[in-house]
Amino acid sequence: MQKKLKLAVLALCCASLTYAQDVKDTEKNRSNDESAFTFTEAQLDEDESRSQDITIIGSGTNVYANQVGFLFSPVRFRYRALNQKYNEIYINGTPMNDMEAGNFRYSMVGGLNNITRGMESSLPFESNNFSMPGMAGSANYNFRPASLPVGHRMSMMVRNSNYTLRGMYTFNTGLNDNGWAFAGNLTYRWADRGYVEGTFYNAFSYYLAAQKVINDKHSLTFATWGNPTERASQGAATDESYWIANDYQYNPYWGYQNGHRRNSRVVNDFAPSAMFTWDWDITDDMKLTTSLFGKYSMYKSTKLNYNNSENPQPDYWKNLPSSFFNVWDTEDVAHRGEANYNDWKTAYDYLKASKANRQINWDRLYAANRNAATEGADAMYYVQAKNNDALTLTLASTLSMRPDKNSNWNLGFVLGTNNGRHYQTLEDLLGAKSFHNLNSYAMSSYASTADEIQYDLNNKNGIVREGDKFGYDYNILVNKASIWTNYSRNMGRVHLMVAAKGGGTSMQRDGKMRNGMAPNNSYGKSKTAHFGELGGKFGMTVNLGGGSTISLGAGYEWRSPLARTAFVSPEINNDFVNNLKNEQVFSSEIGYQLQTQWVHANINAYYNRMTHVTEWQNFYFDDINSFSYVSMTGLKKEYAGLEYGIDFKLSPSFNIIALGQVSEARNLNNADVCYMHSTKKTMYKDVVYNKDMREAGTPLSSYSMILSYHAHGWFIDLKGNYYDRIFLNYSPSLRYEQTLKTMSSIDNEGNYIVPGQSKGNGGFMLDASIGRSIYLKKGQLSINMNLTNILNNIKICTGGYEQSRSDYTVKSDGSMNNQRTYKFSKNPKKYYAYGTNGMLIVTYKF
Repeated sequence: MQKKLKLAVLALCCASLTYAQDVKDTEKNRSNDESAFTFTEAQLDEDESRSQDITIIGSGTNVYANQVGFLFSPVRFRYRALNQKYNEIYINGTPMNDMEAGNFRYSMVGGLNNITRGMESSLPFESNNFSMPGMAGSANYNFRPASLPVGHRMSMMVRNSNYTLRGMYTFNTGLNDNGWAFAGNLTYRWADRGYVEGTFYNAFSYYLAAQKVINDKHSLTFATWGNPTERASQGAATDESYWIANDYQYNPYWGYQNGHRRNSRVVNDFAPSAMFTWDWDITDDMKLTTSLFGKYSMYKSTKLNYNNSENPQPDYWKNLPSSFFNVWDTEDVAHRGEANYNDWKTAYDYLKASKANRQINWDRLYAANRNAATEGADAMYYVQAKNNDALTLTLASTLSMRPDKNSNWNLGFVLGTNNGRHYQTLEDLLGAKSFHNLNSYAMSSYASTADEIQYDLNNKNGIVREGDKFGYDYNILVNKASIWTNYSRNMGRVHLMVAAKGGGTSMQRDGKMRNGMAPNNSYGKSKTAHFGELGGKFGMTVNLGGGSTISLGAGYEWRSPLARTAFVSPEINNDFVNNLKNEQVFSSEIGYQLQTQWVHANINAYYNRMTHVTEWQNFYFDDINSFSYVSMTGLKKEYAGLEYGIDFKLSPSFNIIALGQVSEARNLNNADVCYMHSTKKTMYKDVVYNKDMREAGTPLSSYSMILSYHAHGWFIDLKGNYYDRIFLNYSPSLRYEQTLKTMSSIDNEGNYIVPGQSKGNGGFMLDASIGRSIYLKKGQLSINMNLTNILNNIKICTGGYEQSRSDYTVKSDGSMNNQRTYKFSKNPKKYYAYGTNGMLIVTYKF
């Protein structure tokens, strides 16, 4: 035994290929129900302002966690309101969260519903075989062919959501006499027009894998998958724009060109991935799994921009009626006169007269560019694209052991490297003849011959053609190494789990353009920042008898900051954020569970606290006609809440399920802020008064009641969900100390009057699903229909953000000039839930 243990540890340290799992055990847990675990594109981002992530949680013994991830997806629910970097996703024991941004992007496995069905999940203080569990839970997909159901599976789906048609085919040969297993999945999703006008969807997904069981000790697996996708986006809008359009899904990102619809925001996303996995069953109680994973992701998102001209967006604030007449303040006589009203009426009548008046006028942009070309001028309007590409390589290995029949011990390591390429390209000149790589935003601050207006001093006044890079071009290099272990033991009525991890992260910027704003600090490599990581967790479950158990859990971690937030203005220079530190995270939970023949209930209370949090934003700051790069450091946050789930089995086939959560997720202090504008070299330091700002884009209170009937091949569910306390992303610039001083926002006691955070409406949503499984002479036919928001409650807000602009104009010295008629503080941009929508799936398995 000692000899084998030493050999296993040696292989763990030197191995070159993923994680151990008994495929036979996985097969027993697989569900045949189409709706058992299915992602939908309702959980997929449709705009850069929304999260591009989903919450993946689930536990067979927790009613709340087993339902909530998919159930609340129409409002983009996040588990415990936590950032997606705390929800850790693995494939064959290898971490999949982005090394630079920290999140897991669902598009990486989009369309592979049948393959991702084989998942092992663990809640924050549950033991697992692949990691120290994440603070928002962890999940591990099994991509081995021998773990998938044997046979063929074909399905067709129609729906009226992001896409309208989906065809899917999955096959698995199972292990043949020679020890080979082959599996594959092909999926195509399409919409000429999605639920939102001006959008379309075109995606192909593939998964191909082969597994060779060499003998009773060794197995090798190769799997490759990808999801090339092209989709058009929906933009957020103000309530005024929704009101004028009489449409809560009004989309300002598209318009007519030669009578055809064209969207300005088109995303192309493809991350071809491959993985080798070696499983070694050393003994019946000891297994080693090693994986080598590689991925090259390509993400491109287009955007309509302008140069020395007016903003072409149809919902630009200067086009809206309330920019002429103050609709908010009846005492504002200066902006509520007859002339103001007439201007309001003219703008309103124009926007109401025709849908085309509320959309982008592409033909006008082409005409303006052609006129500019005749005068030898650069393009006034053009389409640009942000490109985020990345090459990722990861080596992970796990040794799983059973020291005795009551305990499990797992030990593993992960080595990873990521080269993230970030650059901007010119996609379409829109009929113009020329464009130069110059910082047009800075031309108001510097002379036309100044170096400061050059985006690349190594190629001054460079001519940019369609497809060329301009504006910025840099790489972010990240290397990570970690070791982890977890140990669990049953001691009669007590189950214990302890886990720990440690490691380090390095990060560096490598600039490919010498920016005129930072000529000596933008081209080439920056210094390298190094951060250590350490963490531990403890969980305990006590069986009280009679089906009752209580559980306790606590953990503490030092997490390295994300490379995505580590640089002040990565599009300009190499500077790291000031006072960049490890994030310190405390997590805890207490719970009670009752499980009897007729009742399954759980209630959990949790408290999480974080310090030294760093957040970063980049947005267009209309006040100064400039992009602004904002870093907030020293943040303290707390997340606390209560979750419950109750499943009453009224009969063998009829259940009533109630679940819900009420939570708080807020900042505990005001943060230090450092920001830089694209028009000046200056680095500004200030304090942002963001204490008590809440986490945005997820309901902090949500409740559900489900009536469920499953019998004789029928699956019928009626679900009523209520959402409340939905906050919008707050604007730091409205809460800078300098801004509050300028506005004279001070009460009688000398304290600053800080604007409250904008909120969106919650509300009630009724959903239903019905399915039927029919066993044929050869195979099984399943028919499933799902209806969402049956009552068509289109006023539920699913997220949004405050506009980063002031309600006043500013003088050259920074002091306040005049109050604007248009009130940005009253007009946040929002997204609203889809109205009644549904999908019908027909599946044939044989």
